[in-house]
Amino acid sequence: MKSSPSARDTYVFLAVSFVFWVSHFIYVPVLAPYIESQGGTYTYMGLVLGSYGIMQLLCRMPVGIFSDIMKMRKPFILLGILISSLSCLIFALTDHLGWILAARSLAGLAAATWVVFTVLYSSYYTDQQITRAMGSISLVVVLAQFTGTSISGYLVDLWGWKAPFWIGSIISLAGMLLAVSISESKEKVGGTPIKLKDLSSVITEPLLIKVSLLSVVAHGILFTTMFGFTPAYALKIGFQTNEISLIVIAFMVPHAFSTILTGKVFVPMLGQWRTLQLAFGSVAIFTILTPFVKTKLLLCILQGFNGFSLGLLYPVLLAMAIETIPHQKRATAMGVYQALYAIGMFAGPFFGGMLNSYMGIGGAFYLSGVLGVFATVFSVIWSYQTNKYKGLTKSISTKKRTV
Repeated sequence: MKSSPSARDTYVFLAVSFVFWVSHFIYVPVLAPYIESQGGTYTYMGLVLGSYGIMQLLCRMPVGIFSDIMKMRKPFILLGILISSLSCLIFALTDHLGWILAARSLAGLAAATWVVFTVLYSSYYTDQQITRAMGSISLVVVLAQFTGTSISGYLVDLWGWKAPFWIGSIISLAGMLLAVSISESKEKVGGTPIKLKDLSSVITEPLLIKVSLLSVVAHGILFTTMFGFTPAYALKIGFQTNEISLIVIAFMVPHAFSTILTGKVFVPMLGQWRTLQLAFGSVAIFTILTPFVKTKLLLCILQGFNGFSLGLLYPVLLAMAIETIPHQKRATAMGVYQALYAIGMFAGPFFGGMLNSYMGIGGAFYLSGVLGVFATVFSVIWSYQTNKYKGLTKSISTKKRTV
């Protein structure tokens, strides 16, 4: 077992991960207007956009299970990058609405292989270093999101609607060539492969279920606010369309910064559960306050605090999802975790939109804030239960040694 990854393993893997997610986000800001330009209705737009989350919900768990059964990670990573390139290529080659739906669905299938990315990267580290590892890979995802979404509109202005799709396909192929040199540790994937009859023990792991439910809330809040209705609210209070990037920067920069600090500062200082409590509590407050902000500067400041708080959550939740799971079953556990949080990716915006229709645009923020409060409360309860169980286990172990 490695005590730490080699510099080469780490840099190559993080570079591949960055390219993988840039190819996914490079066209996201222009996808809806592109569909509209091809004659798609708003209902069809919703179908195309929702297909991305639905495919992840359906496919992430099977991908994790098959990876564990086959005791392989790298082939799934290569396949995921290839599918990502194919998705962008279909977008680039056709304007037919049916193929646009197929292309976005393929992007969701490609994203489902991320379960294997995270498990292989975690295998470079010891169990005690997993939170730090998840912080690093979460930072790469955030940077890829920021890079892709920032250049999307510029590429369309420069070369037309198809430019982001062509570039996404090309960089995916480049990423695939780089991924060939990824190192896969046989030691940690080895051992007795997971059997189908053992799946129930992984799926019903109490900590995995609790962490997955908290992640549903965390992703629901993110996709309801920053990746959902926050830009619309910004326009409502006076932002121009070319100023939306200010909101993105105000959110994403602190968001990226906090992923670095999670494993290095917050978890060593507060522990995992208290970090979650602090983050969820802060997110709840900042989200509920959002509809009351009426100036550009205050909204940017609030989004900065919200971005920082949300950035604390994801590395901790990722680490907790697999740290108690045997290595040969971790892809299955990560598949369960990522499949469940995909629920938040489409359920949050859906129910937030319903509330907006009755309460105005503030409804989505009130819903997200309330969910943040519930997540904080359950984090406190589950932390107490976990500590109580650990104390009881330690007491029993001590008694056995004395006897």
